[in-house]
Amino acid sequence: MTTIAFIGSGNMAGAIIGGLVENGFDKQSLWASDPSQDRINELTNTLGIQGTTNNITAIEQADVVILAIKPQVMEAVLSPLKEALQEKKPLIISVAAGINLHSINAWTGGDLAIVRCMPNTPALVQQGASGLYANQQVSENQKVISEQILNAVGMSVWVNEETQLDAVTAVSGSGPAYFFLFMEAMIEAGTKLGLSAETAKELTLKTALGAATMASNSSDSPSELRKKVTSPNGTTEKAINSFIHQDLSKIVETALQAANDRSVELCKELGA
Repeated sequence: MTTIAFIGSGNMAGAIIGGLVENGFDKQSLWASDPSQDRINELTNTLGIQGTTNNITAIEQADVVILAIKPQVMEAVLSPLKEALQEKKPLIISVAAGINLHSINAWTGGDLAIVRCMPNTPALVQQGASGLYANQQVSENQKVISEQILNAVGMSVWVNEETQLDAVTAVSGSGPAYFFLFMEAMIEAGTKLGLSAETAKELTLKTALGAATMASNSSDSPSELRKKVTSPNGTTEKAINSFIHQDLSKIVETALQAANDRSVELCKELGA
């Protein structure tokens, strides 16, 4: 039985732990460490897992250590744990944005199996999308374990190069906010057309959910689905043509490039 220890127990860690428990993972094989005793009490009482305020205690139990701490404090947290990590040699999975493998390797003493993960916030409702990249020390079995852990809160994909995680950040890591912004705009436009704010919100959110569900369950591409619901000279075509005329594709491309570039910058700013 694999034992998993979470260093840091914020929202993302809590989501993954909850997903693992819901998927039948042994609660006694899940450890959470956090400086807040109140947070540990909350997790142990609600989910029935093991908890501690001592990171080394958690590491000593673990086959897998998940780093779920803020990137700004990663070095400060990992440095005192180097000896324990080198002795235990667990699989390390980092869900911290902007911290590359080189930095994690340096701060943990080197030569450990490390997986970098870029999750996103829908993991909080078990609808997450995560990108994964492993260093050479990660075995095939450890890759499977990594997938199982992240798939407990959605789906995961492996990328071929670590730099591709910057693109993952731009597409899915930051992506939920793009859709929230589009929802905001639709709700505002709906109210200007005469709907109540609540009605515009209900229609927008259900439409977004329905469209995402259709796209997820269909063998057709989003482009093909769009064409199927766009009648010639109809209302939908008029709206779509307006988006095209204002070059929506270029707007999206520019936005994602900006997110990608900022991800690259963060790795330089926060890394070793």
